[in-house]
Amino acid sequence: MEEQKVDMFLMANAKYFESEQIPQLKSRLKEVDDSKWTMIQSIGFKNPTTLLIVSLLVGGLGIDRFMIGDTGLGIGKLLTCGGLGIWTIVDWFLIMGATRKKNLEKVNQYLY
Repeated sequence: MEEQKVDMFLMANAKYFESEQIPQLKSRLKEVDDSKWTMIQSIGFKNPTTLLIVSLLVGGLGIDRFMIGDTGLGIGKLLTCGGLGIWTIVDWFLIMGATRKKNLEKVNQYLY
């Protein structure tokens, strides 16, 4: 793939990934053929900041985990009322990283 297209994609979507993931992602995106490129550009990424706000407001119900696709953890948080509040507080610090990890997994599905 053209380096200019890859750079534009990363400039537009860098906030959805961890900064240390970007160089590896850039090298893999350069190797992608044009047939996959359209699908990669149409991926809907979850915004880590939005998930943090959801976690702060209704994290005890597990809605933040349901939104990123962690259904099992969402059910666990729902049934335990956020681990009696402890799990909810821990997730305030972890949810942004978990969201970025899920976004990278989405891209990797199309790269391999």
